[in-house]
Amino acid sequence: MRFLVTGGAGYIGSHTVLALQAAGHDVVILDNLTTGHAYLVPDGVPFYQGDVGDSSLLEKIFHDYPIDGVLHFAAKSLVGESMQDPGKYFLANTSQSAVLLSAMAKHKIPYFVLSSTAAVYGEPQDVPIPESHPIRPTNPYGLSKHLIEQMLPWFEKVHRMKWMALRYFNVAGADPQGRSGESHDPETHLIPNILKVAQGHRDFVSVFGNDYPTEDGTCIRDYIHVSDLADAHVLAIEALFSGKPSGVCNLGNGQGFSVLSVIESARRVTGHPIPVRIEPRRPGDPAVLVASNAKAVAELGWKPKFTDLSTIVETAWLWQHR
Repeated sequence: MRFLVTGGAGYIGSHTVLALQAAGHDVVILDNLTTGHAYLVPDGVPFYQGDVGDSSLLEKIFHDYPIDGVLHFAAKSLVGESMQDPGKYFLANTSQSAVLLSAMAKHKIPYFVLSSTAAVYGEPQDVPIPESHPIRPTNPYGLSKHLIEQMLPWFEKVHRMKWMALRYFNVAGADPQGRSGESHDPETHLIPNILKVAQGHRDFVSVFGNDYPTEDGTCIRDYIHVSDLADAHVLAIEALFSGKPSGVCNLGNGQGFSVLSVIESARRVTGHPIPVRIEPRRPGDPAVLVASNAKAVAELGWKPKFTDLSTIVETAWLWQHR
């Protein structure tokens, strides 16, 4: 089968391209390279530079290649930025996704997998968080993704488009073979920022709050290895092809690690002391965010391979030293 991967030159999209190829599928990539990198496009893979909201470009792609399904990663994804410029997020994420879905419907492309987010849940009332948890996003980024999720049943009803929305928790790590990894500017994720200290690019890592009701006082998060995440996308699109129903699935390890435990793991992996500076809490940071991944395990047959925190950190460290 041949799939269009939007955002396929980005962090998660590029790993999913590798996973799709490993599963024997053909891939076409669409990416505007705002946060993606051309060097992450594998040799021989057709690449189009542009926006998912460019209907003329979508027409060209769907004319040039028979596309069996779309995996949609292209998006703005910085929570803080979304609080400063919500319009940018509703335009880039929600509106452009509507253009993509409409083009798919026109060309009768029947399968769609959405890169969604645990940010749709907002402040958790249950931990681990199930898919049935109330949807109460606390920032425009989370809402922009949930609005896409709300479109999908209508495209299924009207155009018979089968879909799956995969809600991620904290994605981390890098391809164990060193073919892809995380490279953002600005970098907002904890593990790469810790590793920047180990590399000497920063003097310390900031820890935002050490007075939470957790064992060591720091926030607990669920870290899922990016290659495990990519495998789940392959299973999701293949499940739709096999007749499984549309729906949503959480993607997480199902276990939580505190900020200080992640830093300690990085110290062991890198051999660097990694100084810490305690900062005030950030508004809106929940104490604990951990996924229930039981649905993905049961319905997709998915099983994370990289569940050990040190292994996740080690793959990220090896990518930084490529």
